[in-house]
Amino acid sequence: YSSMRLNLGVTPTFSTLYSPQKIMDMKLFLYFLTLAAETSTTDHLFEAETNEQKLFKIANELLKTEKAYVARLHLLDQVFSAKLMEEAGKGTFPVEVVKNIFSNISSVHTFHSQFLLPDLERRMGEWESTPRIGDILLKLTPFLKMYAEYVKNFDQAMELLKQWSDRSPQFKSIIQEIQCQEVCGSLTLQHHMLEPVQRVPRYEMLLKDYLKKLPPDHLDRRDAEKSLEIIATAATHSNSAIRKSDNLKKLLEIYEMLGEEEDIVNASNEFIKEGHILKLAARNTSAMERYLFLLNNMLLYCVPKFSLGGPKYTLRTRIGMDGMKVLETSNEDYPHTFQVSGKERMLELQASSEQDKAGWIKVSVTELGKRAPRWIRDNEVTMCMKCKESFNALTRRRHHCRACGYVVCWKCSDNKVALQYDNNKVNKVCRDCFSILTGEEPAEGKKKGILEIGAGQFTGSSIMCGFLQYSEKTKPWQKVWGVLPEKECLVLYLYGAPQDVKAQCTIPLLGYCVEDSPRPTDPPASFRLSQSKSVHSFAAESEELKQRWLRVMRLAVTGEMPERPSAET
Repeated sequence: YSSMRLNLGVTPTFSTLYSPQKIMDMKLFLYFLTLAAETSTTDHLFEAETNEQKLFKIANELLKTEKAYVARLHLLDQVFSAKLMEEAGKGTFPVEVVKNIFSNISSVHTFHSQFLLPDLERRMGEWESTPRIGDILLKLTPFLKMYAEYVKNFDQAMELLKQWSDRSPQFKSIIQEIQCQEVCGSLTLQHHMLEPVQRVPRYEMLLKDYLKKLPPDHLDRRDAEKSLEIIATAATHSNSAIRKSDNLKKLLEIYEMLGEEEDIVNASNEFIKEGHILKLAARNTSAMERYLFLLNNMLLYCVPKFSLGGPKYTLRTRIGMDGMKVLETSNEDYPHTFQVSGKERMLELQASSEQDKAGWIKVSVTELGKRAPRWIRDNEVTMCMKCKESFNALTRRRHHCRACGYVVCWKCSDNKVALQYDNNKVNKVCRDCFSILTGEEPAEGKKKGILEIGAGQFTGSSIMCGFLQYSEKTKPWQKVWGVLPEKECLVLYLYGAPQDVKAQCTIPLLGYCVEDSPRPTDPPASFRLSQSKSVHSFAAESEELKQRWLRVMRLAVTGEMPERPSAET
């Protein structure tokens, strides 16, 4: 160290010790060694202090949340309840209504503001000498039994609040005026009334955390454990109410996301599901982003709003669950589609996945004329769904029956009748719907031939169905909708489109040979059925689908009953 000798005649200072020239000075090196040794001797003490700090933080969290909670109770008791009682005293609405809404909130407020909160404040002020909270809670937690009355009354309170907000403009005005004040924090009265329901379980959570950090031999352990037992018992009374309050909180969120839409916050409403969805247009295959809220009694069909604040969605349609019909549909261009129809409207929707679609589908019965039908899209049919004549651009154009949604020609839609779902307005309907809705017996027609069974009748109960390219012998390839029905699984039906009411042809499969040896001119994923001089060539949309077709056909040609193949195989 000859090059780093200390100048012993100079008293070291902070600047000289930490200057770059002296950083490796032996005296500084010894100083750091001494500091490290002193620090190592206090490690266990530091850990003990950390645990005490954790206990203090939990106790302080209890105090902080208690202060905030008492402020909410004051808002409920001395602001909302007091203002409404003042107005009720003038005879504007019954005093009993206000009392039944707020139940025993005054007693709850008194207990917390005059007893529990002051005791917690005193204890936190003397924490260094008395680091415990179990004794305070043990003394006061028996009073938490008063929450049973508030919780039991909660559903009725929400119902009364809704009823009188609708019935009395003065009642509603007072509540809205208070909700606009800064003290409400942009929350509704219903939000604030949830606080007492959720408070007791909050005590339970904090006390459990406190006991985890409390040493086994701590002076406060016994009181804290007994307090937890009492609080846990009181919390059980709130469990079902907590679940209901969570549902109500969700309804309040929906209420606010829709710009305070009426009839959303209701004790009889139960939130079930929500999610993004795509809406398919009736006349084309374009898709538009939408959002659905499913409640136990209605489906809310919404359009997203692109705004920085305020409502997130615009409610476009409510569809009542009573009699709503939800069906799976097939769409060449869009997978995972389904249709919802009700009294108010019909929607063609696309989910994000098969699992998501399954989550939305519900089954119920629909009545003709009372609920909007599903409109079959124009490109799903090639012929009138009633007379079976092919459409063309000049003499036989497409029209929709407003009762059943079928695509028909002008001759088959030349009837009008009032439809209940459209406020009894007169609409054009097909001849069959006209006969049903007017009470007249439909005309007797000829018995349907084998080709006249609609594709839609088979698609929902088929072993296999889907689009195929088809060529008979040397004829040009054409796109068809192939169906192998469960009830006639030895016959392959070929339609021009998924909703056609008449098949172009049928192929009895028994005795055919299934060939999986594509010719050079065949398209990808092709296979053939051959019998003597009869040759039918097919091409599936993918190699996977081809293998599925082959599996069922190889069984069908031998006379065996094939089973529906899974999507994974």
